[in-house]
Amino acid sequence: MINSIQDFQQPFFIGIAGSGMSAIAQYLKGIGKNVSGSDRFFAPGVYNETREKLEAEGIACFVQNGDGITNQTDLIVVSTAIEDTVIEVQKAKQLGIPIMKRSELLAMIAASKKTIAVGGTSGKSTTSAMLFAILEYAGMQPSIISGAGLISIIKHGKVGNAKVGKGEWLVIEADESDGSIVQYKPEIGLLLNVDKDHQEIDELMRIFDIFKKNSKRFIVNQSQLLAQKLSQNPQQDFSANPAIKAGYVAANFRQSGMDISFEINGVPFELHLAGKHNMENALSATAVANQIGVDLAICGEALRSYEGIYRRHQVLGNKHGVWLIDDYAHNPVKCAAAMEACHPIAPKLIAWFQPHGYKPTKFLREDFVKEIAGVLRAQDEIWMSEIFYAGGTAVKDISAADLINDLKALGKQAFFVENRNDFLESVRPHFTENCVLLLMGARDPSLEQFAKQTWGKL
Repeated sequence: MINSIQDFQQPFFIGIAGSGMSAIAQYLKGIGKNVSGSDRFFAPGVYNETREKLEAEGIACFVQNGDGITNQTDLIVVSTAIEDTVIEVQKAKQLGIPIMKRSELLAMIAASKKTIAVGGTSGKSTTSAMLFAILEYAGMQPSIISGAGLISIIKHGKVGNAKVGKGEWLVIEADESDGSIVQYKPEIGLLLNVDKDHQEIDELMRIFDIFKKNSKRFIVNQSQLLAQKLSQNPQQDFSANPAIKAGYVAANFRQSGMDISFEINGVPFELHLAGKHNMENALSATAVANQIGVDLAICGEALRSYEGIYRRHQVLGNKHGVWLIDDYAHNPVKCAAAMEACHPIAPKLIAWFQPHGYKPTKFLREDFVKEIAGVLRAQDEIWMSEIFYAGGTAVKDISAADLINDLKALGKQAFFVENRNDFLESVRPHFTENCVLLLMGARDPSLEQFAKQTWGKL
């Protein structure tokens, strides 16, 4: 029976290349476990960057055929995407090895530290990274388990989504999409926002209420109506609207090109990032950091040198007057925020989006159309390619073309190009001498390469 992280030494991860899985694998390696794993994207003779970086950390990686599981393996870790029919799950059962979900293991790790769990339907990865950057700058030597790679860690040749520090604090993302957030009992729970994504609002509020009850201290966004309803104490909360009172209030937001500035309780902040949503992320991270002992001015200093995270409004550069930006935005609110953040950068925005999953796209169809239409200026354009299909038994009863047709019906400049490999040549005549090309999408591991290919051919 495994009840704590002391109860195993040789875990094996099925699907180790996934962002959530690789982060936990690296953390466990960092605290002395003998970690190994496999992934369906690992193939003999085929280069895989994640595999190379994990192996450089001393994590043995295998093709997903069962060879990596031995009699010495004392724990199998699976994500929610791994089905019982996978050959390695079958082998683990034959050998009697305990099988644990990724979220259960993360809850076990969280219980071993003073944990700050970052929850909400948007901004978790960025806020976690900002909070980690502040605590590290302040000398608190924190640890982090994130869903995205931090540039400050990636530049040292690592995957970038985990780091083990010597301090007492651990920052984690608490995911509501699979309901696993209810398993964590953190020192501090942080709720950024509540928007329809994966679940209906009533179910999200139920889940976040449990998250609140499980947290010793609960900090929420007072300027977001649904989050405000779960406030434990307004004095420990934050607000991005100066008219709404809270312990931490941001004001005087300005964006100049790709840089933003604002004040938190009168203290100036400057970040090399775009978008008002990033002010909110910085505000929430600062509210937490200040309440565990970091001066507001130190928070501001730390965030001035914040380097960002992988595929979160990541600027690849400018060619021929076209700024190319790659972003992980994938739900309606995130897409709208990413698009709106581009408005001060150039007079025209051309956004491309690849939805993922037929069921989620159908569930959020009206919301996507409403949010995207709401931020498209007359000169702006939205393009979509077909929905990313990751396999399985999904019913293909919707197309990205349906969303495009809905947007056209609202009078928006909307275009469907089924195969994304045809996108650049199709969109090229629409470029101006000063515009932004924003690429959006998630879950598809080839999107980073698509952005690089687009940049190369721009």
